[in-house]
Amino acid sequence: MIPDLEDYKWIVPDFIWELDELVDIEKLLKALPDADDLAKLMPDFEKIGESLASLKGFLSPGSPGETAFRATDQGYDNDKQFKKGLLGELILLQQQIQQHEEEARRAAGFSSQQKRKVSDKEKIDQLQEELLRTQLKYQRMLERLEKENKELRKLVLQRDDKGIHQRKLKKSLIDMYSEVLDILSDYDASYNTQDHLPRVVVVGDQSAGKTSVLEMIAQARIFPRGSGEMMTRSPVKVTLSEGPHHVALFKDSSREFDLTKEEDLAALRNEIEIRMRNSVKEGCTVSTETISLSVKGPGLQRMVLVDLPGVISTVTSGMAPDTKETIFSISKAYMQNPNAIILCIQDGSVDAERSIVTDLVSQMDPQGKRTIFVLTKVDLAEKNVASPNRIQQIIEGKLFPMKALGYFAVVTGKGNSSESIESIKEYEEEFFQNSKLLKTSMLKAHQVTTKNLSLAVSDCFWKMVRESVEQQADAFKATRFNLETEWKNNYPRLRELDRNELFEKAKNEILDEVISLTQVTPKHWEEMLEKTLWERVSTHVIENIYLPAAQTANSGTFNTTVDIKLKQWTDKQLPNKAVEVAWETLQEEFSRFMTEKKGKEHDDIFDKLKQAVKEETIKRHKWNERAEDSLRVIQHNALEDRSISDKQQWDAAIHFMEETLQSRLKDTESVIEDMVGPDWKKRWLHWVGRTKEQNIRNETKNELEKLIKCNEDHPAYLANDEVTTVRKNLEARGVAVDPCLIKDTWHQIYRRYFLKSALSHCNLCRRGFYYYQRHFVDSELECNDIVLFWRIQRMLAITANTLRQQLTNTEVRRLEKNVKEVLEDFAEDNEKKVMLLTGKRVQLAEDLKKVREIQEKLEAFIEALHQEK
Repeated sequence: MIPDLEDYKWIVPDFIWELDELVDIEKLLKALPDADDLAKLMPDFEKIGESLASLKGFLSPGSPGETAFRATDQGYDNDKQFKKGLLGELILLQQQIQQHEEEARRAAGFSSQQKRKVSDKEKIDQLQEELLRTQLKYQRMLERLEKENKELRKLVLQRDDKGIHQRKLKKSLIDMYSEVLDILSDYDASYNTQDHLPRVVVVGDQSAGKTSVLEMIAQARIFPRGSGEMMTRSPVKVTLSEGPHHVALFKDSSREFDLTKEEDLAALRNEIEIRMRNSVKEGCTVSTETISLSVKGPGLQRMVLVDLPGVISTVTSGMAPDTKETIFSISKAYMQNPNAIILCIQDGSVDAERSIVTDLVSQMDPQGKRTIFVLTKVDLAEKNVASPNRIQQIIEGKLFPMKALGYFAVVTGKGNSSESIESIKEYEEEFFQNSKLLKTSMLKAHQVTTKNLSLAVSDCFWKMVRESVEQQADAFKATRFNLETEWKNNYPRLRELDRNELFEKAKNEILDEVISLTQVTPKHWEEMLEKTLWERVSTHVIENIYLPAAQTANSGTFNTTVDIKLKQWTDKQLPNKAVEVAWETLQEEFSRFMTEKKGKEHDDIFDKLKQAVKEETIKRHKWNERAEDSLRVIQHNALEDRSISDKQQWDAAIHFMEETLQSRLKDTESVIEDMVGPDWKKRWLHWVGRTKEQNIRNETKNELEKLIKCNEDHPAYLANDEVTTVRKNLEARGVAVDPCLIKDTWHQIYRRYFLKSALSHCNLCRRGFYYYQRHFVDSELECNDIVLFWRIQRMLAITANTLRQQLTNTEVRRLEKNVKEVLEDFAEDNEKKVMLLTGKRVQLAEDLKKVREIQEKLEAFIEALHQEK
């Protein structure tokens, strides 16, 4: 009737299967109906002996650790004698078990001869009870010995940690494996490769105790706790490994939490809760983002577990409407991995029919080849369940349609959140020692306690790791070869720079281009500034200062009008306009350097990034607010100066005035041509005609030109009687015209006449410098307009020089600082880099980098795996 456990050998710790070397199990099997349970409790004396032998060698006379050990433990010799005493007691108990075996065999034989009398049955029951008591005593002593062995191993690890052997500790296998999973998680977006490597996925109904089971395996109360509310809001990946100190740390943080201190435990639970809440997006209840946590400590089983949000049947108030579906999708995503070990947690204190998770697990693993079932709160189940056989049915896999590799029953405390792991362990051991479920053989000894569960899960985990990791390494080797071949064929002369490396290269180019601004010559800056500033202010100078002043009767009124208008202009508009021009000039030069192609060396892959950096820098940069105040004083002083020192400056002012007036005259001629239409040459050459309105405008123009010829000193504005006269003259020729049209046409005709007259006067003033030096005494020639344009020209030159100094001394450096800040912000924003550095070349380099990294990690892990094996 003993089942064939060969396929399920991984469930039971290895030392159980090696007991036949030390104990005659066949005799026990023949004598006792449940002897297989007793056999599985026998110790692995060979492993214990090896541990003690290695410890003895480590602490032997003359060894490096002898002195340090004696300093920390003066009672070493007594302790060693104590270990020998423990082993002696274990051997004595083994002999007692053999005696009970012989008595049971004799009683069984006698019973068969006497046709199974009642008194014989009672004697057999007594022998079985005595054997069970001996078995429990044996188990307690074995656990005591293992605890002492654990303390000794901790001591050895601590000495390694302090560097007694003067050697660098290598990463543990589980840490290396966890790194592989983390890298694959980043690669997961396009390939889902991490689905091919084993993890232990912990799933269960909400409040079923799955987090408590995980804490018992980790031997620390590390997770936030709540009364009936959802606490696990996102997947938590916990990497368990052995180490000298019981500590925990997050993947993205260097802080270590000491799990032996309650304040650190509280801080860790608070940090996990904060990370969970931060990962949940607005309007959601749970998150798909994984929180990675490493836990190290003496005696921990090496494995990677993922705690998932509890499965719910109903969405309650305060939850997002899609919470149930989201939890289902998260759970399915993790469980669909063919190499994932599913740790299915079922609450034993509630009716089994209320469970949701068993149906979900059955869908993902219908054959039960990678599922381990765990029944929690067995202490409450034993009290509340009317028929204990129901618990037996669950553990034997007969109650649910769900299949599993192994079934375990555990107790994770009395429901008090302040209980320590040690008190929970003691309560669990005490419960199962006194439980009727174990005494009546409803539960097997190897199916109870979280310790046996942890050993079984760890063995299964590493078995799957060994089977799957080499296949993945081969797959990535092939992928790497394909990617390298594609790169060589498409980009044979380019280095394989990933997105971060390309960003650093672009960053250096951009900073070099900003530095190039400092190489621009002062002359170039001032020419650009002077030209641009005059383009901006020329209209105001001509229309609002020069033309109104030129209509005055004498030079005194002209100069007064000019001074007043220049003062108003300088106080209100000119400094601000100058700063705007300087900022725009700096932008233009900055943009030119950023967008200018560098011939064959130009790499268009950086164009989007450079454009984004340019736009963001310009948005952030603001000109020094105090620049306007200092500039206003300089401009005001420059415009007040009327002293032209030499003929060269006089001629330059005349040339400046002529260029300005000719430009305005050309614009005016163009406006008049649009008003009156093409002249007779264009009409004949291009075969075009005038519109009706253009004909009216042309007749009006001709009439107004007659008016100017009659009075060359005509003022700038038409009198009303003059408008009436022009209108009547036109009506006499059959042209009906509106007075507003007459005034509008007059403005352009007079403007042309005035500009031509000013240009003629300008020519006369070429010989006026001599009279200017004598303040135009005894001369009919007055050249005050030349002096005005000299003042404007000098103001432009001084303003350009001042702005150039501000640019080169202050603003270019501030711009460079802003560029660096923008680049630093972009460097920290991975989404921004992905958006700005795109294309087949970038993605191929990214894939190559990741695949190489994954392959190297896998190969290093496989090598370490073979070395340990």
